[in-house]
Amino acid sequence: MNKLLFVLLFIIMIGLYIFNVDQSLSSKFIFINKIKDYYTEKLVIIEKTLTKYFFQAQTIENLELENQDLKKFRLLYTEKNLELTHIKDSHMDLKNYKADLRLAQVLSYVDFDDFTKVWLDAKKTDTQIEGLISENYAAGIVVNKDNQALALLNGNEKSNYAVYIGENKAPGITHGKANSNILLAKFIPIWINIKIGDEVITSGMDNIFFEGLKVGKVIAIKKMADMQEAQIEPYINALNQNFFYIYSKKSLKKIK
Repeated sequence: MNKLLFVLLFIIMIGLYIFNVDQSLSSKFIFINKIKDYYTEKLVIIEKTLTKYFFQAQTIENLELENQDLKKFRLLYTEKNLELTHIKDSHMDLKNYKADLRLAQVLSYVDFDDFTKVWLDAKKTDTQIEGLISENYAAGIVVNKDNQALALLNGNEKSNYAVYIGENKAPGITHGKANSNILLAKFIPIWINIKIGDEVITSGMDNIFFEGLKVGKVIAIKKMADMQEAQIEPYINALNQNFFYIYSKKSLKKIK
């Protein structure tokens, strides 16, 4: 029954449009035109409102994406600005220093039963302790022995230089470990947290190296009553190198 009624109504509507009943009714009943105009006006307003809404939503989404990019670039700017500030401060600190880097070749062992002490083909007449570098890593120190450059390599008990350990920059002093390629960092303050895997770098506080030269990574930690000690696996095996760079940092006398 419902289907039959729907079909009849559909046929009637088609007939009205076929015979232009809509136009004839509009000409006789003016209020129909007003209703159509009102409907059309409201339809246009609704369409504009929906278009404006969706446009604003898309604009807001685009602005949020741009804002995220701006936040990212701001963080990158802050990071790089801090790095530049640190470089500037370091540059100011280096104004009163003169760095000297020279290549030296290993001549021979000092003693056949100790591979951690070698003669270098360089003269040395002063008493300053200098740094030894190989492949951009700290490899030991250089001292004066009978006006000849004597290299005490990593692993030698007397190859001592200042280091920082981990993010907290815990200070320590390197020592050799007998019959081993492992280094020890001693005299580390007990109240500064260090952990296995921390990177060890030179601190420059001993005037032997500059700050930041890589040494190795922490592989074990020993805690004592008032200090702690770290075992370090060095990045470079200094015992099998034939060439080194001798690094010297000397204070300049102020000109009066």
